[in-house]
Amino acid sequence: MDLIIVAEQQDGLLTLTLNRPTKRNALNTEMYLALTAALRQATQNDTVHVLLIQGQCDCFTAGNDLADFMGKSSLDADDPILQFLHTLADFPKPVIAAVGGPAVGIGTTLLLHCDLVYLADNARLQLPFVELGLVPEFASSLLLPRTVGHLKAAELLLLAEAIDAEEALRLGLANKVLAADTLLTFARERGLKLAAKPPKALQKSKALLKQELKQAVHFVIDLEARAFSLALQGEEAQQRIAQRLKPRG
Repeated sequence: MDLIIVAEQQDGLLTLTLNRPTKRNALNTEMYLALTAALRQATQNDTVHVLLIQGQCDCFTAGNDLADFMGKSSLDADDPILQFLHTLADFPKPVIAAVGGPAVGIGTTLLLHCDLVYLADNARLQLPFVELGLVPEFASSLLLPRTVGHLKAAELLLLAEAIDAEEALRLGLANKVLAADTLLTFARERGLKLAAKPPKALQKSKALLKQELKQAVHFVIDLEARAFSLALQGEEAQQRIAQRLKPRG
């Protein structure tokens, strides 16, 4: 049986690869549990200096697995999704994301919590929450306007249209755009370069960069989760998600 999250460690760099390609790496409960466990272990492991999160060069993630979602009645504090969100938001070591192909929903909001983001030229970022009758998550209603400005954040969240890699770079959502076939190698090289630096200085520097919004991020994650739960139970989301799950023939 293939691992849905593949973990590899080399020279202080821990790479977590989303590995559910037949479902375009759509995140389900099992994947959230595996990711959270890996993050918690990495937090305690002094030999891990840097984390790299990636998919394949043609697919980062299609977002949440909607079929998995339909079984949820709410998102309480113990839900694997919320556990993952808070754990990544609190992760003390530098996080790099390497994104190729679709990065939908949490595939984009996750990037707001990373310290370095590299995109393949085939990357497409999209926040389809409103389109699905839902609301923003992962503190994106706080962090996205601070990154791209209110008007652009409203456009991305309310119109829910995808943007390409060059637009994401222009908006400050990424550090660099690369050819798809060089993305993963480049991100790994940058990760190893970062992992070779003094680990305590890295962690303290990251903490200083994040400290202003630390409490606000956790507050907004929970605030959005409550609104998300209500929306998920509502008629709009139930209809939209059911429509998406209909077999195409």
